[in-house]
Amino acid sequence: MKQEGLVNLIIALIVGGIIGWLASIVMRTDAQQGILLNIVVGIVGSLLGSFLLGRLFGAEGNILQAPLSLPTLLAALVGAIILLAIVNLFRRGRVR
Repeated sequence: MKQEGLVNLIIALIVGGIIGWLASIVMRTDAQQGILLNIVVGIVGSLLGSFLLGRLFGAEGNILQAPLSLPTLLAALVGAIILLAIVNLFRRGRVR
């Protein structure tokens, strides 16, 4: 059981990093973010996306929960984009 939890955490970190990186490319903040911030944006964006848009996309959870599916990944990506838009709004006073 412990190994399964560790594997899920590693997968969540990798997928979170990829989702955060893709969202940063879409929002044109990629040059300002490192790998750690990409992971944070991906995971927090996944939680936000699953909360706000999970039912719309048919997601069964977030990237911290197994199994991963296309609707879960789409909700995570949109949530990460929303998160970066909110951060840009407060940081620059506008969404890019």
